[in-house]
Order: sequence, then C-alpha cells, then structure tokens
Amino acid sequence: MPRPPKPLDPTRSAAHWLGAELRHWRELRKLSQDELGALVHLSGDLISKFERAERPCKLRHTMALDAALDTGGVLSRSVALAEAEMDNRSREMDNSPGRATIPRRRAGVGGTLEGPLSAPEWNESIPMERRNFLAATSAALAAGPLLQLMNAAPSAAAPSVVRPADVEQIRTAATTLRSWDNLYGGAGVVRDTALAQLRWAANLLGSSCPASLKADLFSAVSRLATVVGASAFDAFAHDDAHRLFSFATSCAEEVDNWPLRAISYNLRSRQATWRGDPDSGLTLAELGLARADRLSSAERSMLYNARARALAKMGRTQQTLTSIGRSDDSFASIVAADEGPWMAYYDSAQHHGDTGHALFDLALAGHPPKEALCRLQTAVDSHGDGFARSRTFSRTKLATLRMAASDPEQALADGRRALAEVSQLRSLRANHELGELGRVAHRHRTIPDIRDLGEQITSTVAV
Repeated sequence: MPRPPKPLDPTRSAAHWLGAELRHWRELRKLSQDELGALVHLSGDLISKFERAERPCKLRHTMALDAALDTGGVLSRSVALAEAEMDNRSREMDNSPGRATIPRRRAGVGGTLEGPLSAPEWNESIPMERRNFLAATSAALAAGPLLQLMNAAPSAAAPSVVRPADVEQIRTAATTLRSWDNLYGGAGVVRDTALAQLRWAANLLGSSCPASLKADLFSAVSRLATVVGASAFDAFAHDDAHRLFSFATSCAEEVDNWPLRAISYNLRSRQATWRGDPDSGLTLAELGLARADRLSSAERSMLYNARARALAKMGRTQQTLTSIGRSDDSFASIVAADEGPWMAYYDSAQHHGDTGHALFDLALAGHPPKEALCRLQTAVDSHGDGFARSRTFSRTKLATLRMAASDPEQALADGRRALAEVSQLRSLRANHELGELGRVAHRHRTIPDIRDLGEQITSTVAV
C-alpha cells in the first residue's frame, strides 16, 4: 500500500513554496508525478524532487509546468526568488570559515555583530535548530552598511534571560517608532533611535528564553524589524531595508506567525516595486498571500494592494483592476475585533491611498483618471495628523495627476500644500514624489504661479 505523500511546508523558503504550489496544481489537475513529467518531458522522479525542494526548478521548467497545469504563471513568477535564495546560500557557504556564528556581546556593552562567536561558546541551553536560525539571521544582518550603522548606535546590554517585560518593551518600541516614522519620516533621529533599539532586541534572540515566551519574542522582534526596515526604506537605505524585511520574515516564520509574515512580504513587495522591479514585487506579494485563509481581511486587502501596485507598474491594466477589486472586497469584510494591533494603521484612508497609488500609475499610462483622483482625495481628507507622511504622499500624487490631466489651477493648490508638508518631514521618498510633481509641472511652466511652484520644488528636493 503506497504511503501518503510527505506534508510540505511552504513557509520554509521560496523553493519550498514553489514545491508546495507545484504539488497543489498537479493534484488539482489529477495528475501523477509520472504523468506530469511526461507532459513536460521530465522524469516523475525529478518532479518529485522539485516538489520537495531537493532540486532547483529552473525557469524553463516552470514555464513548461505552468503551461501544462494552466496555473496562470504562478510557478514562473516564484522561481526567480527561489534561485536567489539558492545563490545566497551558496555564497554564505563559500564565505563560511567552517563554523556557525552569532553576534558576540561584550560584557557591559551589549554590542551586536561585533565578531564571530564559535558555536561551542554559545549558551548550551539553546536548541540546535534555534542556533541555526540565529546563525543565519545574524549573517544576513551583518552584511553591508547596516553593520556600521548598528555598531555606531549605542544600546544597553541585553539581559541573559528573557522576561515578559523585555518582550513588552520591544512591542512598545515598535509602536512608538512606527508613530514617529509616520509623523516625521524615516530619516534623522527616528532612524538612529530605531537602530539602537533593534540591536538590543536582536541580542535577545541569543539570550536564554523560556519556551512559553519564544513565540512572543520572535513575533515582537519581527514587528520591530519591519518598523526599522520601513524607516530605512524611507531614508533610501535600500540594502538595509531589504535585509531587515528579510530578517522580519525569518523571525515570523520561525514561530509560524502568518500575519507578521504577511506584513514583511507586503513591505518587501512594495520596496521591490518602488525600486523598479515590479516582477519581483509581484512574486513577493503572492508569497505573502500563500495560505491567505490564515490571514485577516485587512492583511489580505493590504497584500492585494501590493499586488496591484506591482501589476500597475508592469502595465497590466485589467489584472491591476481585478486585484484592486479583491482588495476592496477584503476591506469591506473587515471586523475590527479580528484584526491584530499591527493592522490598526490600515483604515479607510490607508486603503484608499494604496489603491489610489496603483490607479495613479494606470492613469499616467492613459487609463481614465477619475477613480484614481477620487481615491487619492479620500485618502487626503481622511488621514489624521498622526499619518502626516502618508497624507503627503497621497496629496503629492493627487497634485501630480491633476497637473498631468491638464487641470493645473486645481493642481497648484494641492501642490503648494504638498510642498509645505514635505518641508516638515525627513523623508527622501516624500522628496522623490515631490520631484515627480515638479517634472510634470514643468509642462505648464508658461503659467507664472506654476513656474514658481516648480522652482520652489527644485529648491526643496535639492536640500
């Protein structure tokens, strides 16, 4: 009697997610591994290895599998991320001195990422699988400019044993830093303070932790890492933001926290799209939507927005509108009592702003702008003072779209207010958005007031 297939864990890596998706679609089409292999000229044994993530699945294979299984391209969109993870592992193995490392802490200093500590010197109460996790995540954090930034930011020594109060401190720090980030932007004192707090929190992962606190600790660190990563993103420290978002994903997956995993993938998707790689942005959004049944309505709506923004940048109008429709449906079904505290920000203003940003890209490409203008205006009118940066983003987009739609007089009033708001922020992303408004305003430079606005924008973004 054949044994049942081994359960797959799609949260382990992009390669495992691809394997789980391949099995799902194969079983949905009622094909055996041998039957599917015959359709794509591969052996059934190789299909089995793809499903178990024992062999990398190349793009040419996923394209053939997508066609045979009629998946709509799901497998091909995920293969790039899976291959990137394999490359990263290979580089880490090549650069490894043959022993695992975690951050070294100096007595009374609490410094992190200061040098390798060999595995035998670790606290022996830490289980081996947790040691492996700490080694991998600390290696990811140690790369690039983040190392210098974190070493430069002083922090108190982490305790040797984790207590509930320590976890609560991390949660409070994440909430406070997020509010500062939304109010002032991610550069300046917000970034310096965030890095110091993150270093202290990351050190706690190497402290002795009661089993009953492990899930709370890793979840709190994951949430803090997304907050600090968002600040880095806003300050154009993109490599740091990428590492921090990936670190947040690892912490969430370590304790099967699907909501926080979704938040980290949302931010990873938005950053990739913003940096001009919407294809990766789409892949990351869909990875975040894996097992959407475990996510709340707000979390699903958030990720459908990330998906829509990637699709809009790719010029896929109908798919963008479909994704926005799914986001609207999820948003309409939100029950406040079912949402975690990390989703408190996702209100009507945020939803209309996010969907308006996706529609903004379609409108600039020729799609009727009416709906984009309506949603952006709703976001501007609904955001409170605590979300000054988000309101400024939407107002700047609103002014830019009105300017592009040959309504310069109305755009002028919005542009002046956006200029005044940006000057109160420490946000390089806000400066960048304002620069886009200036470039569109240049088309109407024969109008004296708009020419003056353009000159003021040039002066502001140059600072």
